[in-house]
This record gives sequence, structure tokens and C-alpha cells, in this order.
Amino acid sequence: MRKRIITLKNILTLGAFLIASKSFAYDIKRIEPPFWWSGFNNKELQLMVYGDNISKLNPKITYKDIRITEVHKVSSPNYLFIDLLLKKNKPKEFTIKFYDGKKEVLEYDYEIFKRQKQNNKKETLNSSDVIYLITPDRYANGDEKNDEIGSLLEKPNRKNKDGRHGGDLQGIINNLDYIEDMGFTQIWLNPVLENNQPDYSYHGYSTTDYYKIDPRFGSNQLYIELSQQAKKRDIGLIKDLVLNHIGSGHWWMDDIPTNDWLNYQHEYKQTNHIHQTVYDPHLPKSQKNLFTEGWFVETMPDLNQKNPFVATYLKQVAIWWIEYADLASLRIDTYPYIDKNFTSQWSKRITEEYPNFIFFGEAWINNPTMVSYWQKGSNTYDNFQSYIPSMKDFPLQKSLITGLLSKDGWDSGIGNIYRTLANDFQYGNPYNLVIFAGNHDTQRTFSLLNERLDLFKMALSFIATTRGIPQIYAGTEIATPSTEDHGELRKDFPGGWKNDDINAFDDIGLSTTQIEAKTFVKKLLNWRKSSKAVANGELIHYPVTKGIYVYFRVYQKDKLMVLMNNKENEEIVNLDIYRESFSDKNIGIDILNGKKYNLSKELKIEPKTALILELE
Repeated sequence: MRKRIITLKNILTLGAFLIASKSFAYDIKRIEPPFWWSGFNNKELQLMVYGDNISKLNPKITYKDIRITEVHKVSSPNYLFIDLLLKKNKPKEFTIKFYDGKKEVLEYDYEIFKRQKQNNKKETLNSSDVIYLITPDRYANGDEKNDEIGSLLEKPNRKNKDGRHGGDLQGIINNLDYIEDMGFTQIWLNPVLENNQPDYSYHGYSTTDYYKIDPRFGSNQLYIELSQQAKKRDIGLIKDLVLNHIGSGHWWMDDIPTNDWLNYQHEYKQTNHIHQTVYDPHLPKSQKNLFTEGWFVETMPDLNQKNPFVATYLKQVAIWWIEYADLASLRIDTYPYIDKNFTSQWSKRITEEYPNFIFFGEAWINNPTMVSYWQKGSNTYDNFQSYIPSMKDFPLQKSLITGLLSKDGWDSGIGNIYRTLANDFQYGNPYNLVIFAGNHDTQRTFSLLNERLDLFKMALSFIATTRGIPQIYAGTEIATPSTEDHGELRKDFPGGWKNDDINAFDDIGLSTTQIEAKTFVKKLLNWRKSSKAVANGELIHYPVTKGIYVYFRVYQKDKLMVLMNNKENEEIVNLDIYRESFSDKNIGIDILNGKKYNLSKELKIEPKTALILELE
């Protein structure tokens, strides 16, 4: 994968040199994707070629198994889009020759690798997993040498809560044993692609290069090493990908390929951030378009996925990273903000190449109807066909938090949880939903629950045992508190930097509350790894009675019973109401302490407690 300029050795005379000197006005600065693989169902590949005056040249390939089907010239003279057809599924290296008239002036060697056979069949993320969400800049600084990169605008400043603090991929690699030991089976990193922005670059959501890991995090090679090292511990790697927008520092912004590469390319308009406009039957078109086509913020230009070159580029980016890094899943940011016809095509393309690949989108909406709209298999009012297997379950998160904080009433208390789950009929597959009590955009779970350890344990117990795929934000395991400020809630993980007074990895300096929280989470998640009922079981639940929510997970002969007491006092629970769900079982064993309970008549449940029983 290298470019070659025709050199002086091909020029026989000074006169010829003078005539040919115009070739030096041509150059190839980028070809994306930088390489590809054979063996995909879709044999088409579109190359974006960027270089000085490249559109004046005509590309040719003489390799018999690869054919150029079309060459597209766009408004910028510095781009060519080359459509290729890969006829045979075998690795190859070939040369693209660029001609000025009849004269060859540039060559570029491009490589096609052999795809791993198992990649199209592998099942990755599923209900047996627990996701550990990490903001890399705030987790651990494993390589201080990459804290500051001269070519990148924002420099490290750990004193600035909104600045870069120096966490990186090496820091995560160094602590994979900790992550495994805690019981996590997947790691989801907030975006790690280059974010060359002057400020707020730490969170990663302003991509400036889709094919390059931000050097302050490491390199593409180090990202591969992270994936490999995680896999050795049976931990999958989830990539956070932004398809809706880019950062204002993206290299495209210096030379935009087409006049419609961005929405509102010539006149800045910000999105209204009102999700409901996508579904509203009474809304004028201008308002609906403003949500999906307006810029997220002024530093995040909105991509126009209706442009076919943008659409193809984003499809190929996703496939490239899945294949390149052997990813377990993708998380797609701001999913409803993206052109929905594109998301349908995009997600379909991913599932065609990876039929068992579970990936998920973010729709920060507290209405199950609106979230279900985006999941594959759901019924939609306008017959919209989505192909994304999973979404983040924001409605359940809200119900969990508000339910635990309020007294039970007709529309309050933990009955909120029951009522939300009763809407599962709207989802194509509710068991694929990613569930959580808090994430990188919410206040920390411990603080959301008024820093009450009993409520914290109830929330995590529920997340670990109900339907769906649990996600826990790094630091939650030590009951990290926070305000609502983003810089504060994404605070550094203690012990990730040299000379930190507190080291949560080694339990140094943690409070008794934090030790108790961590011990609880570790025991809960490691138990969960072996539970067939949680991994594969059906959810059966009952309406809340007297502040008690009871549900079961059932898989063949494996049964799990969970009783949640949201009251401030002890409660005696009559089990006859629930006996139809466990009539063949007589004993319940507490998964945390091994205590046995006789299930013949009734159970005593401590206040503000979730009792998790394996039935036998």
C-alpha cells in the first residue's frame, strides 16, 4: 500500500523532462479505505482518492480479477471516487495506474487481504455479556509519552475538568486483568478515532479522521493489540462510531469533496434536538428536516448521508473496523439524528456481512414506542424497515431510577419498572437491548440514587438479572459520586495515573462504602457469568404489589427468582401469588451469600433490597 510517482529514470531527455514536469502537480495524499479484504458478500468497493488535481487523471487497473466499473469526478478537483468489482475471493496486491491522457504519471499499490473465515459466522455480543463502558482519556495513563502530540491542537491539562487528561489504550491494556477479574466480558470505549479539535476533544465525538486512532490514545496497531489482549481474556471490544457528524477539524473541511457533502453546508443551522419530530404526523417538513439535518453543535458539521459517496464511505468505514480489529460490536452515536433511510441501508449492509453481529444505537428517548421504532423486527407506523439488532434502553433506565427514588403509587415507585417492561411487545427483540443505570452522559449511578448504597445495590441487581445486555460505566463499581457536569461525571478513574492518592485497581484509599460496592459488583457479575437463566432465560414478571416487584428468569430447568422490596420497612411476601412460576422448586439460594430459603409459604424481605435466588 504505497504510492509511486513516475520518476526521472523514465524520462530519456531533458526535453521530455520539461514536457512531463506538469506531472508533479499531481499527487496522492490519501486513498480510503487504505486496504480491503476478499470474501465479502458484496463484491463492490469504492475508493476515495484524494490528491492535488487528481480528478484530471484517468485510473486504470490491468489485474484480471479486479475491474473498474465506474470513475466519479466531483466538484472538488482533488477527489476521485473509483468503483471496483472484486471478482474472486482471494488476496491480492494490484497497482492502480493514473494517466494524464496517454501518459502514466502516478502509480499506487493497493492490497486486498484474505478475510478470516469465522468473521461472517461469529456470534459476538449477547445477553450473557456485561459491558464495561470506558472514557479512555479518563481511565488510565499507560504511556505518558503520547500525552502531547505536536500536530494535534489540544494539549494535556489534567487540572481542567473538560480538558485532556492523558488516559490511553495502553492504560486499558495494563488493566485488562482487573476488568476480567471484576466480571466484565465486553469493553465499550467512547470514540478513539482522531479528534483534532482545539478543546473538548477528550470525549472523542468529533471525528477528524475515520481511519486513524488518535495518537494521544495510541495507534492503529495498539488498538489491534488491545483487541487481541482482551480476546485472550474472553473480553470483546466494542467500537463507538459517529455517523451523524464529524468534527470541524476533519481534514475534509479544508477541501470538501462535493457541494452537498454536509447538510447546511453553506448556511449553519443547528438541530432542534427534539426527537419527537421524527415521528410526529402533524409536523411540517421543515421542522422534521431541522432535527436530522441541523448540526449537533457548531463544531460538529452534519454529514449528508443522502449523498451516495458519503453513504458508501460510512458503510465501508464500519466494515473496515469490524474486520480490521475483530470487533465484538459497534455502538452508533445519535442514531435518530441520522437520515433514517441511510441507517436502514447501513445496518442492512452490516448484517448481510455479519449475520450474527449484535450492534446497537443510541436514541436518548424515554418512550419505548420511539426507541422500538429503530430496532430490527419492530412494528412501525410507516412500515420503516430497520436492521440494527439492538438499541440503548433509555426508557428502562429512567423508570429504574425514578422508580427506586419514589414511593409506590398508581404511576410511581418500582411499578414504573413493571409498566416499562410491559411495553416490550413493541420491540423486535427486547432481550437484545442494552440496559444500564447510568452512562457517560448521565450523572453517576451512585449520585442519581442520592448516594444510597442500598438503592445502588438494588439498581445493579436489577440490571444484572432482568432481560437485556447490561452496561456499567467505569467507576460505577466503586460508587463514584458526581454532579451533572460532563467534565465531573467523566472524572478520572482513581489509580490510573502515577502518584494518585487513591488506587481503585488495588483498593488503596477507598472508603468502606466504596469497598462494599466494589465487592458487591464483583460477586454479582462473576456469578452472572455462570447463570444460564440470565443468559438465555425468558423473563416472567408480576405487577408490583405493596412495593414488591417479583420476576423470574427461566431457561429449561434453570430458574432464577428476584424479589425487590422498595419500601423502607421489612416486608413479608406471600409466595402463593407466584407459585405457578416455580412450582417444581422448593429451595431458593441467595447468589451473594449462599443462604437457603424455604419456598413453601412466604419470604421475609429486608427493606430496600433485591433478593436474588437460584431455585432448586
